[in-house]
Amino acid sequence: MLHEFPDTTLLITHYNRSESLERLLASFEKLQCRFGDIVVSDDGSKPEHQDKLQSLKDRFGFRLVTTPVNRGLGNNINKGQDAVQTEYTLYVQEDFEPADIFPAHFKDALSFMREDPKWDIVRFYAYFTYPTLKPFRKGFSEMVYSFWDWNHLKFYYYSDHPHLRRSSFLDKFGRYPEGIKGDLTEYRMAISFLQKKGRGLFFDDFTKLFYQKNSSDEPSTMERANWKLNQNPAIRLARLLYLRYRWLKNTLDLVFMK
Repeated sequence: MLHEFPDTTLLITHYNRSESLERLLASFEKLQCRFGDIVVSDDGSKPEHQDKLQSLKDRFGFRLVTTPVNRGLGNNINKGQDAVQTEYTLYVQEDFEPADIFPAHFKDALSFMREDPKWDIVRFYAYFTYPTLKPFRKGFSEMVYSFWDWNHLKFYYYSDHPHLRRSSFLDKFGRYPEGIKGDLTEYRMAISFLQKKGRGLFFDDFTKLFYQKNSSDEPSTMERANWKLNQNPAIRLARLLYLRYRWLKNTLDLVFMK
């Protein structure tokens, strides 16, 4: 069954993972998802990946936006979003793959955005559920930010994981900060999203619409600490104290960060 989304651009950020990019594009092709446009924003990949990008461009017909040197995640998303010409953007990093059930739920997400301009973002994937969710419709819930919630995860209302957004996103929330690490780039955008009163929906079964694929040949370029999973009592106490510090720091950032 053909699924056409003429008012939506598939925006993919890429860096040195051309096999993963090929798998992602082939997955959408297999699901018969056709977008108004496809933009691949490359962050100065190595020559062998640049060569592969050109062959993939011929095969899948996407528009390629490049930079001569690596400039980081913020620049990569900014220049990719600048190239989008449709009303909506489906943002996906190259190491994800849509599930068979994705098209049906994506249609629902688009209908929500078209019906009500208050929605700025619809999130399809996460490592953890958003702390406070208010049931909405068709398996989606509204994310609710509360100042009095002590869960530091509430600050990650926005995430770089696969999501649908309005293509005017940068106009409302500002451009992604450039020249800093990827995790900090994501965090700064999350703070900006809350400061500017962004509103969004979250897919309740958040691990079922996309799968993150990290092969040994093309591992993730993002490194995350594993101490969070350690069950040693001393480390657990240190983590609790750290999370209280993070809550306070993030709250102050929300109030004072520009």
